Amino acid sequence: RKGEKEWNVGLGLTDNLKFDAYEALIEYERAPIDRLGFEVEHPFTFYSPQNGIERDSVPSNSLNSIKIATQWSLFVSEPMATSMAIGYINEFELSDFRNFGSPFIKGNIYNPFFVVAKRWGNNFHSLLYTGPMIEQNFSSNKFHWTYDINTSFHYMISGTRNFIGVEFNKTLDHGDFDMTMRPQMRLGIADNLLIGIVAGIPVSRENERLSSFVRLIWEPGHTKK
Repeated sequence: RKGEKEWNVGLGLTDNLKFDAYEALIEYERAPIDRLGFEVEHPFTFYSPQNGIERDSVPSNSLNSIKIATQWSLFVSEPMATSMAIGYINEFELSDFRNFGSPFIKGNIYNPFFVVAKRWGNNFHSLLYTGPMIEQNFSSNKFHWTYDINTSFHYMISGTRNFIGVEFNKTLDHGDFDMTMRPQMRLGIADNLLIGIVAGIPVSRENERLSSFVRLIWEPGHTKK
């Protein structure tokens, strides 16, 4: 809705076979008019090698990218409790800290997407998010395509903005299929302050083990209705 805005600060940990990856992000979202939203995000990743692994063999710490996004809700039906949206994420990939500035922007990711959300009864919600990710490497001018199909199911607790649920992140990459199951919950700790907690359980990933993520959500100007 028009005027809604939101700050997110997130911290996460992913356990890989050779190293741990610590993630952090800062994100700002705003809706200038009804049904239209914009977002800017800065994700960071810091790496720590597992015991016996040389530091030089793991990726370098990095400000991963500058992400900008927009989403337009093209269909909203209260009788059907259904909405549909299209959007686009553009991600300017940056060089890691080891090679920062050489070049500053090493590539770009083009990510159009489509979203369908539906409420079932008063408390159950489902969502489908899908779209291609097209990564361009500027030095080689090569393109790499993947396709995401993410589905989620949530139970919203009556009279609150709290929910519990699960998300299934599925990626197709030239015949290779990866899926991660993400149990999650959101808790309101004040009228304009929430916390989200997510765990990641890889179902078919070769190099990634368990992960976790915590997101602090601040909605300036939000008042309880």
